[in-house]
Amino acid sequence: MIFEKVRDALASQFELDPATVTPETNLIDDLGADSLDVVELIMELEDEFGVTISDEAAAELYTVGRIVEYLEKLQ
Repeated sequence: MIFEKVRDALASQFELDPATVTPETNLIDDLGADSLDVVELIMELEDEFGVTISDEAAAELYTVGRIVEYLEKLQ
């Protein structure tokens, strides 16, 4: 459930086929995200999941799998 929401958010933001997003997908290396892209994604995830993600935590969330693990801990 969390993975699917994260995947769909990334697919929408980067105009990707959701099927191409895996837990190993790296935001910077695979998707070419810049700092603004990451901030926008974090804001969208905060709204979607009703959480607050600190800047320190966000800096560690560079793969889809890490994002999902982090969000699972907050649930």
